[in-house]
This record gives sequence, structure tokens and C-alpha cells, in this order.
Amino acid sequence: MSDLSQKPVADLSEDEARAELKRLAGAIAAADIAYHQHDAPEITDAEYDELRLRNIEIEARFPGLVRIDSPSMAVGAAPAEGFAKVRHGVPMLSLTNAFSDEDVTDFVARARKFFMADILRDADFHLAFTAEPKIDGLSASLRYENGILVRGATRGDGAVGEDITENLKTIADIPHRLKGEDVPAVIEIRGEVYMTHAEFQRLKDHSARFGGQDYVNPRNTAAGSLRQKDPKITASRKLKFFAYAWGIAEDADGNAQPPAATQREVVEKFSAWGFATNPLMIRTESADDLLAHYRTIESQRATLGYDIDGVVYKLDRLDLQQRWGFVARAPRWAIAHKFPAEQATTLLTGIDIQVGRTGALTPVARLAPVTVGGVVVENATLHNEDYIKGIGNSGEPIRNGVDLRIGDTVIVQRAGDVIPQIVDVVLDKRPSSAEPFVFPHICPACGSEAVRELNEKTGKLDSIRRCTGELICPAQGIENLKHFVSRNALDIEGLGDKQVSQFYAEGRIARPADIFTLRARDERAIKKLKDADGFGAVSVKKLFDAIDARREPELDRFIFALGIRHVGETTGALLAKEFGTIEAFRDTAFAAAHHEDGHSVFPEIGGIGETVRSSIMAFFANDRNVQALDDLLAEVKPKPYVVTISADSVVAGKTVVFTGALEKMTRSEAKAMAERLGAKVAGSVSSQTDILVAGPGAGSKLKKAEELGVEVISEDEWFERVGR
Repeated sequence: MSDLSQKPVADLSEDEARAELKRLAGAIAAADIAYHQHDAPEITDAEYDELRLRNIEIEARFPGLVRIDSPSMAVGAAPAEGFAKVRHGVPMLSLTNAFSDEDVTDFVARARKFFMADILRDADFHLAFTAEPKIDGLSASLRYENGILVRGATRGDGAVGEDITENLKTIADIPHRLKGEDVPAVIEIRGEVYMTHAEFQRLKDHSARFGGQDYVNPRNTAAGSLRQKDPKITASRKLKFFAYAWGIAEDADGNAQPPAATQREVVEKFSAWGFATNPLMIRTESADDLLAHYRTIESQRATLGYDIDGVVYKLDRLDLQQRWGFVARAPRWAIAHKFPAEQATTLLTGIDIQVGRTGALTPVARLAPVTVGGVVVENATLHNEDYIKGIGNSGEPIRNGVDLRIGDTVIVQRAGDVIPQIVDVVLDKRPSSAEPFVFPHICPACGSEAVRELNEKTGKLDSIRRCTGELICPAQGIENLKHFVSRNALDIEGLGDKQVSQFYAEGRIARPADIFTLRARDERAIKKLKDADGFGAVSVKKLFDAIDARREPELDRFIFALGIRHVGETTGALLAKEFGTIEAFRDTAFAAAHHEDGHSVFPEIGGIGETVRSSIMAFFANDRNVQALDDLLAEVKPKPYVVTISADSVVAGKTVVFTGALEKMTRSEAKAMAERLGAKVAGSVSSQTDILVAGPGAGSKLKKAEELGVEVISEDEWFERVGR
């Protein structure tokens, strides 16, 4: 978004306003085409409304700059290609939006002001309004002649729509012949085509089983279903229709023949003629009642079984509607009170615990399906057990300290319009049977203990509870295996993420030890690896040879490869340097893990704090982790970590920095080599740096070294200097 688009309207110059109106016209037109023609919105409803509001504000401040193609003069988008065009007898207009209670009270106040003369003159004159849910579907107009359905069309651009008669005839809620004797000779019945949540889920499940497309939300799916070339496909989608408005209504002589005198009575006529109408429509003379009904409908949103995105208010008497009239693209006598696009109310039906790749136990809310910001939401993250209790990361109360319980009515929003989360609980709707949620202390995936670590900096428990079964937990399995064979760990050529995922899914490997028994098991197997997708005899031999070439890895790389929480490359090197052999590391860590005061057994090592030591001991406290490690050590013999500082080492005591793309060794290999030769490896260049080893692509470190007069050598020169 440009800087100009963020500038307040009051601060815009005339030239800036002209440029901004041009940008807004293009952005709104593109959004209209995506929504109305392609059924694939590219921005949220809230973002679209913001564009239109900004356009209106600029036009109000600079009326002389209103464009010919102004969005304030347009409705929808031109009809899509592929269907015959239908001109509506009466344009299908949009509604002005209200986003606050004040907007609604202003709407009622404007009506009273307009009709004030009538109110003062006639004591029996009363203004009444209707309120009904705003269905989030696709608008359609149905033309009946002598009670027979002859044509059905989409809204299109408001003036011209698409002829989708045969598809509309497949909808059970749309009668082909109207009931009753009081039907006008010609009438256009208007309403909303929509898809229920249940039908949407059925279609999604069916599509997933057969590898079809992924449907985003009921509104887009309903719109796409109506535009099928084959009506049989539309019929299979079980679409629904609510009737709530009309266009032309004429008698046999072409004279206007309104179905009734009021909005409410017309909708009752529709029901009598055979249409489905919304049962939540009310009539009232009070703005407070309108707002109260808005709250009622909003609270029922999760249980309706279909999507709504607000409430529509209309002046009830039809003759008064005509007197109050229209603005360019909307009637003055009606307004749509939108729900906040990013929030919705629904039911918390369950809480599941998922185990992530790092062992984190993450609670996930299961919700009654509800559309939020254009996407159907059925799940929401609950972050951690404190979040469920109503406690924030810093110990502060969230949701006013109210916990979450299964059966609660909750308010959901999409954070940043992406990740669904629960932001509040409607306490007065909490069922008496709801009980506090008990968070598990055992990993549901492998049965290992799940713990909350103590943060040594804050002295507080970590908000995340984690599984301690790093090597044996199936939920962590694939990611641990990918880490084990990664470049900075064992670096097994030909065994990357794709192959690990494939082998894991096929049951060929589940733990690191399985990698090194793969050749022997394959020799005994009926279905050989060479016959699997993506492999052949040559590639399989290369893979097995690459695995065998890593049976004696460097100790620091091996410790890092185990994937112990908090043990990175640097920590792996510190541990390797301290213990020297894998046996010493294993035995000391195991003893500490099974001692009542493990920190008195595990040595203090510079650069390794209490959090890392606790994590290592938690790893070795899990007997199944130890067994998995012992199984691995039956196949792999890590080299002892030996720091050889010969008397003739030319880099002993020097500070070395590596930068750029090293071609003969990895960064961790370079660091280990330098440390074995008695050098100190730093991450940045300073006046204390003695040597900078620069590979291709060296940048700021090289420049700083040159400025400080630090010696700069190439990777080849490094090997020559250390005699390798």
C-alpha cells in the first residue's frame, strides 16, 4: 500500500485526492470482478468496505473530482461471459452499510427528520422498520408471468445480470409455479441463494476423497454452483433460497401492482406463494429494538446453519419508501448493519491436543462451523494451557481471567485475518455442566512425560508443555529424522526431506537407527527400495553407500543431530569438547537424569546454562530415548572429539572469522577444524580478529575487515596455512 493511501482524507491536496480516487476506482473495480464474476474474493469484506468508505469521504470533500467511473455510482460488476444477459426491469441496488450502533440510530433519526411534517400533522402517523438477517450468498432475481417462473438471473452490475434460469429451477426453495389467486401478472421476486454449512461440509469431504478442489466458503461455493453449465451439477449441490424483495410488480395491463402495503406484509405474501422466508424478521418502531434484534441475531449466528454477515433494516411502508427515495446506488430507506468482519460467535464443542514437531503440546479448539472474514472456521488455536485458564504469557489475565470450557459460546476472530483465535467467552450462555479443562501431563502421541521448562532468566515456568520423547515420539518423528540427516548434522547425501518423508510414510524408517539398518532390511524385503517411485538400482546403491559413509560422524555433529531441545551446533561442540566421547556424554547425562540432584552430577560448562542442562537431563530421563540412542550407537561410532594443538599450529591462539559461501567445508566443519587447531572462532569482525577466511559472496564482514586492516585469506589459503 502506498504512503498516499494511508494519508488522512483531511490532509489530501486536490492533486493527491484525484490520484487517490483513481487508485480506489481501480482497486474497487478489481475487487468487484473477483467477487461477482469469479466468485473468488481477493480481499476481505472489511478491506472492501474500507476502500468504499475512503472513496465516499474523498468525494464528499472534493465533489468536483467525482469520476465518471466512480464506485459510488456502480453496483457489483459486469456480468461474466458465458451466459445470456438479462436486463432487470428495476435495478438491483446495493445497500448502504452501517458499522456501529450510532450509524443505526442516525438512520432512524434521518427517517424521522424526513417525515417530520407527517409526524407533526397526524398523531396516528408512525414510522415502523423491519429487521432481518443479511444472508451471505448470491443475489438472484426471479421473473414470474401469470405465476409461472420464466427467467432467473444474477445481480450482475445491478442493471444487467446473467441468465441462470435452468440452474435456479433446481433449487427446491424456488417454486416453478406460485400458489394463490392474488399473484401479480408479472413480478420479479428477489432474494439470496446460499449453501448451508452441512451441505458445504458434505461437498468438501466428497471433494477431498476424490482429489477435487478445495472449497473456501459457502458463499463462493454457492455462487460457483449457480454458474455451472450443467444444471445437474447445480442440483447436486442442494442450494437454498430466501425471498425478501421484489423488482417489477404489474397487473395484466402493465400497471404497477405492489404485492401489499408494507415490507412485512410483502414477505408474508412470498411465504404464502410458496417461497422460503427468514423466520427472524421483525417489525418495530424503536431504534433500540432494532439494535436489540441485531444482538439477538448475532448471538444465534453460530446455530443458524448458514452464513449471515449482518442485519438489514428497512422502512416498512412501501409508499414511504418511494417518497424517501434513492441515492446513486442504494435506497435511502434501507441500511445493512454489518457484523465485524473479523469476528463471529460460535460454540466451543471440544479441545484437542496436538503434538508439534518440537514436542510442543498445543491445544486446538473444535468449533461449530462459522464464517469469519470470508473463511469457514472450525478450529482455533488455544496456544497453551495458561491461555485456556485465562492467563497471558506474562501472567496477566486475558478475557478478564475467564477460562475456556467445552460447551461455551465464544467469540472468534481471525488474527491478522489469518489465524483463528478465541478472544472472549459469553459467560451468561455457559452451560451448568461445563467443567474446567484438565491439560494432560502425558504426551498423547507417545505416552512420554510432558513438562514445562523453567526459564532461568525469568524464574517462571515456560507457557508451553513439551513431550520429552524426542527420539521416539511419532508426532516429532519426521521432523527429528529430517534434522538428523540435515546438512549441519549427519549430512547424508541423497537422503533429504523428500526421501525422509517418503520412507517414513512407507514405514521404512521411524527412528535414526533405522537409517543405518535400511540396507540390511532391504536385502531381506520382498518389495525392494529400487522398485519404489523415484528410485532405481543405481540410486539406491548410492544412497546406501552415503549412509555407510556417515557411520563414524564427528562427535559434535552427532550430538547436534540427536535433536535434544536447546542443543544447537555451538552447544553440541561445547559438549563434545567437554566429554570427548559419546560414551562419556551418554553415561554422565544418564546418571544426572536419574539423580535427585542432577545439576550436582552434570558438570558446569562455560556457555551452557541451567535450561540446556535441564533439557539434556529430561532427554536422558526418558528410558525410551536412551534405548533409541543405544540402538543408534549399535550402528554408529562417533569419533572422539580431540583438540590437537600441535606446537607448530600457526593459528593457535588466533581469532578467526569465516564468511561467504565456503565450498570445501560447511561452516560448522570450519569452526570445528579451527578450534581443534587451537584457534578461537568468532561470529563477527572486530579489532580483535586476526584472520578472516572469505568465500564467494562475502559482504559486510569482508568490508569491515579491510577497513580494520585484518588479514583476509581465501578458503584454499586457509587449508594451505593449516597444512590440510
